[in-house]
Amino acid sequence: MRRPGVWVGIALLSLAATGCGSGFSGGTSAKDAAAPPQAAQEKAPQQENNAGQAVQPVQQQERQLVRTANVDLRSDDVLKAIGQVKDRAAAVGGFAGEEESTKSSGSVTVRVPSAELDKVVRDLTSVGEVTRSEVRSQDVTDQLVDVEARIATQKASVERLRVLFERAGSTSEVAQVEQELTKRQADLESMQRRSASLRGQVSLATLTVRVATVPIAAPEPEEVGFLGALAGGWNALVAVVGVILIGVGAMLPFLVALGVPAALVVHLLRKRRRITRMNEAG
Repeated sequence: MRRPGVWVGIALLSLAATGCGSGFSGGTSAKDAAAPPQAAQEKAPQQENNAGQAVQPVQQQERQLVRTANVDLRSDDVLKAIGQVKDRAAAVGGFAGEEESTKSSGSVTVRVPSAELDKVVRDLTSVGEVTRSEVRSQDVTDQLVDVEARIATQKASVERLRVLFERAGSTSEVAQVEQELTKRQADLESMQRRSASLRGQVSLATLTVRVATVPIAAPEPEEVGFLGALAGGWNALVAVVGVILIGVGAMLPFLVALGVPAALVVHLLRKRRRITRMNEAG
């Protein structure tokens, strides 16, 4: 026998999932709408105080920043300089990632604790001549707060579905609840991975160091507006023409190899046709 309570529970969970966002949008419930004006006035200050208590921790918490840095160095010994960069990263608890080097140039990417990034960048002046240094920060506080809130809501939803799964009696009920539970569990794990990734980027900054025996040319600033669009269009046109020329060059040997015999065959056929017409006329 099917239990209507299970299906009703699933329906309520679906409504709760779709209505979670509206609960935070400041909407008024039917009960509040039906309340007397005096009761509404007494309830308003309490709601404002509760809202202030909910927002206050978010405003006061430490900002979560993803920090990255790019440094160009000139050094007579590229391999030695890259080794020193990795040593400085390891000294503050970091580690080396991608590395590419030759005798004349090279680059290395290291991950260091965000709090130690500025110190490591300053210490690079003892490794070689710093020709360019750039440090950037991206605030991901709001993203982390949003993800953590979604994780909490999704955990509660998963727990409610587990209760329904235990109460399910028929095979169809078990399959229905299990399918929804699997989906929400996968969504929860995805959110948790997103949170862990953001926290990893916040805790460890990324530093990319390029080293060369001669000063590395600074990247050209990107043009914006009409001139930037014109330059982009011209570059695209040049690229397209280059591709067409490459294609023509690749096909030219085949055209010559096949075109010459074909032209010869056409010439012989036309010559034979003229001879036949002359004989018929004579």
